[in-house]
Amino acid sequence: MALTIHVLDFGDIELETSFLVLGHECGRVRRVPVYGFLILGGTYPVVVDTGYRDNAIMESLGMRGLQFHDNMIENQLAKHGVKMGDVRYVCHTHLHIDHAGKDDLFPMNTTVVVNRRELEFSVSGIMFPQYPKPDIKHLIDRLYEPEALRFLDLDITGAEEIIPGVWCERAGAHTEGSMNVIVETADGLACLCGDVIYDFNDQIVNHVYTNNHMEPRTTGNHSNTKREEKGAIKKLLNNYRYLLPVHDRPAKIEHQRVVGRLGMTVPGPLTETVPNRPWFPA
Repeated sequence: MALTIHVLDFGDIELETSFLVLGHECGRVRRVPVYGFLILGGTYPVVVDTGYRDNAIMESLGMRGLQFHDNMIENQLAKHGVKMGDVRYVCHTHLHIDHAGKDDLFPMNTTVVVNRRELEFSVSGIMFPQYPKPDIKHLIDRLYEPEALRFLDLDITGAEEIIPGVWCERAGAHTEGSMNVIVETADGLACLCGDVIYDFNDQIVNHVYTNNHMEPRTTGNHSNTKREEKGAIKKLLNNYRYLLPVHDRPAKIEHQRVVGRLGMTVPGPLTETVPNRPWFPA
């Protein structure tokens, strides 16, 4: 089934660059987007990630939120003719502060889909305060409402289908319960990969502070081992035609390399091409 992914612009955040790429430009403040995704063309509209609750909540992490009226989730959906109540499923790559902040705006007959391990991890205290109280408490409320919450057990099942052409797989990086959402498009498989990748240029294309050939640079996140994180990034580059992270523009992948960047629709035209680096140094 050929589906289309529309990127939803939930605003920006300002944070230290080394949070994105381990050890890179420590102390430099950088502004990055916060995206979500709308999958259309299938049985039902599906949303992946919902952004952060408001600008003030980002201050709990020492970050600055830059969210305006146009970035409200209802306004982003309306650009594609979709209302909040039209959405059948809201899937979460994970439940960090900038990914699950608007679930309470959806009616209880919209099912929120999470990897069970992620909700467990969110209340473990290990990455407090990246899992803020109002977001997580709302998900606990959903647990007691019929059909309002769906748990996946991706550590056991390997993959689970949401609608035909959309399924979820364990990510193996960023948080213990992170998952990837895979979408079957007319031009191959696209992977909505959350925060497994933050920055294509500094982690993969130029892979700063890295000597080894085709070795991705890891993020400043420390929930998993760095070997697991590198492996999870390599798996993405090996298996998918398109990669869509939450804090960088979508990329087209060929032979494990980033060959181009896209705009706000996938599949869609390239907004820029990325020349391949030579296999061997000149």
